[in-house]
Amino acid sequence: MDIRPIKTEADYDWALQEIAVYFEHEPAEGTEAAARFDVLSALIEYYERRHWSIDSPADPVDVIQFFMEQNGFTQADLARLLGSRSRASEILNRRRRLTMEQVSMLHRSWKIPAQALLPPVSVAA
Repeated sequence: MDIRPIKTEADYDWALQEIAVYFEHEPAEGTEAAARFDVLSALIEYYERRHWSIDSPADPVDVIQFFMEQNGFTQADLARLLGSRSRASEILNRRRRLTMEQVSMLHRSWKIPAQALLPPVSVAA
């Protein structure tokens, strides 16, 4: 697994390029590619928190709701995208978290930055 620490902006740019492929072709759970995605996500999150700390990252549901409001989308539009009215309701009511497949779908279809849809990762400094 080709992974390295992110210590510089060049390392950070490399990591972003490496992870981008997984948003186009989501790896299957339990594969080495899925593990690599998880590790890259954690490394990127850790680097971003240390270098561009934001006190309170946006909640993924807030991001979706803001996007829907700004673009005139309804819960029915989200349900069509996710394939289920109940799933859309569960997500918008915070009873269910987004899966990586749903993050990827929202990123591809609505062009919402995938990182804005990922839950905050707790990394001890």
